[in-house]
Amino acid sequence: MPRGLQDAWRAEHGFESIIGESASLKEVLRQLEIVGPTEATVLIEGETGTGKELLARTVHGWSRRQDRPFVKLSCAAIPAELLESELFGHEKGAFTGAIAQKIGRFELADGGTLFLDEVGELPPGLQPKFLRVIQEQEFERLGSSRTVHVDVRLVAATNRHLETLVSEGEFRSDLYYRLKVFPIVSPPLRERREDIPLLVRYFTQKFAKRMSKRIETIPAETIAALSRHNWPGNIRELENFVERSVILSPGTQLEAPLTELRTRDDNRSARDPKRFRTLDEATRDHIFRALQQANWHIGGRSGAAVRLGMKRTTLQSMIARLGLQIPTPG
Repeated sequence: MPRGLQDAWRAEHGFESIIGESASLKEVLRQLEIVGPTEATVLIEGETGTGKELLARTVHGWSRRQDRPFVKLSCAAIPAELLESELFGHEKGAFTGAIAQKIGRFELADGGTLFLDEVGELPPGLQPKFLRVIQEQEFERLGSSRTVHVDVRLVAATNRHLETLVSEGEFRSDLYYRLKVFPIVSPPLRERREDIPLLVRYFTQKFAKRMSKRIETIPAETIAALSRHNWPGNIRELENFVERSVILSPGTQLEAPLTELRTRDDNRSARDPKRFRTLDEATRDHIFRALQQANWHIGGRSGAAVRLGMKRTTLQSMIARLGLQIPTPG
């Protein structure tokens, strides 16, 4: 599709703020378009820095709630003892220091969408009350016996493997399944390398405009080097790197500190010379090879599940979480 038509399509579908054309990203956009207009709870899984909040905002923008509040809260950014008050609010005098009534995030998001980031950090003691709010859309503020009714759509995000937390007893299984009505995996940048040149150009123009600079060219070797890098911090790390590059560029050409990337890679290897891939990367490759040998069949006597020594349903769950694209068996 020509660039002009691509841009028009993205604008028409509300995806103009999401940069990229890779197959993995297009699959995420397809899922957003499907679930956005519904009232379903969405769970966005993915590594830190992959743009989960942007996906959550897109879900909100596609819904009938788009003109209502989009309220966000990171469970990891609030001390556990204060999180209940942040979510549900409190009455004056509910506890030491409660000098006035406080409206919680659920009430603020009434009629709109609540984006709960890092939901895996939700304290176990708070999970039953949180589950009740999702199911019944009602709760009581701290220090009050009056029930508050709300109409809130929930979009949750996590960079932790919730299924593992459930098996370890750190996360309620009923809450996990209530959150996982419609799971979406936000792919890491290393799995969408073809998007890196687009992102580099976008961030370059963004920061050049902000700094009143005029950067007209980006060397091909710079694009190639940035496309090869693994970006463990994902899009956030790439954005910060490009911003620094724009600051360091005195003329109209982007002057990126590429030696910094090589130093990072060397330091990472020096700290752990045996570390070449993350556990998810190694698992993904192992499953991919098993699927290839099984002619892309998951179940059956000669399927990948048998080869890997696991249940078919478990393998299907891992394939979905890891974002593996499975061709039709031949």
